[in-house]
Amino acid sequence: MPTDFERIRRLIYARAGIVLAEHKREMVYSRLSRRLQHHGLVDFKEYIDRLERHPDSSEWDAFTNALTTNLTAFFREAHHFPLLATHIAGRKTPVRIWCAAASTGEEPYSIAMTVIETLGPTTTSQVQVIGTDIDTDALEIARAGIYSVDQILKLGPERARRFFQRGTGSRGGLARVHPEVSRLVEFKPLNLCAPRWTLNGPFDVIFCRNVMIYFDRKTQAEILQRFAPLLKPDGLLIAGHSENFTQMESRFRLRGKTIYVLK
Repeated sequence: MPTDFERIRRLIYARAGIVLAEHKREMVYSRLSRRLQHHGLVDFKEYIDRLERHPDSSEWDAFTNALTTNLTAFFREAHHFPLLATHIAGRKTPVRIWCAAASTGEEPYSIAMTVIETLGPTTTSQVQVIGTDIDTDALEIARAGIYSVDQILKLGPERARRFFQRGTGSRGGLARVHPEVSRLVEFKPLNLCAPRWTLNGPFDVIFCRNVMIYFDRKTQAEILQRFAPLLKPDGLLIAGHSENFTQMESRFRLRGKTIYVLK
């Protein structure tokens, strides 16, 4: 019913800042119907009532996970990674990078691979890549670091050999991220709309790509304000190809294609 959808929209906006457009109605019902089946319910109203009655229930994570979009790939928007390499090349001090929409891990692992290629495997002991996401199910996949061989082969033979371990036998179609890469990355759950964030700066680079498109401009502006003090003075904020913050943010200026620096 329309009233159910409006309640769902209000709840996910309050919980995660996600704006659900009217055309998302069928997608929302399809995804949440699995949660109803899990609980043996047939009525969306009863499911929503349960959520509202139990604000500390673990079902809130499942509700949020169901409505989160996880579209990602290794080295997606590839032009950003040479820019990252140039930015960190030759750095002797600890390098810290935050991926604020880690999803199932492809982006933070791509960052870690770029760091190793740039600084060399013997100089990465002072490197930390933090990958955060609101979707706890996606983070479990990220922590496991296991992907299909088809995904890995798209990286090219050199990267596939260097950065992944191919499975054998029943795991023949899978590959695991090499420990050389995974030891650089730490995954944490984090809601960008939460009143407090469980991480501290400063960061050399913040990747926040293709997540702000799910927020309204007010929420975007609030998050950008919170990014600013977490960046080093020469740090980079890297956005997605369809995101533009120049008209709303007084703390950043555009330095290149979807690359922002502090004013």
